Amino acid sequence: QVRLVESGGDLVQAGGSLRLSCVASGSTFGIVGMAWYRQAPGKQREWVADVRSGGNTNYAESVKGRFTISRDNVKRTVNLQMNNLKPEDTAVYYCNRRNPALYWSWGQGTQVTVSS
Repeated sequence: QVRLVESGGDLVQAGGSLRLSCVASGSTFGIVGMAWYRQAPGKQREWVADVRSGGNTNYAESVKGRFTISRDNVKRTVNLQMNNLKPEDTAVYYCNRRNPALYWSWGQGTQVTVSS
């Protein structure tokens, strides 16, 4: 079973930056699409960005131009560089597979709080 461990969340002011990281155990990481998701208080979990095994990326409109997703298949990590953060980015951030039908068990997530 793959284990996902997210880190890098913090309390920042609006306009600030954070870099989130997710480490995935397991040898199949390099061949699967990965994604970041987030869940704000009282809201459903939503997709933020994804990166395919070949490196192609996609972003939600709300974060396009501010967030950058990347992956390191050797280190089995997927990262999310978040710039120009807004209060509405406040959420617990999770990583998982890009395909919802193939989700691994969710990690504990990492809290991002953006103050205005």
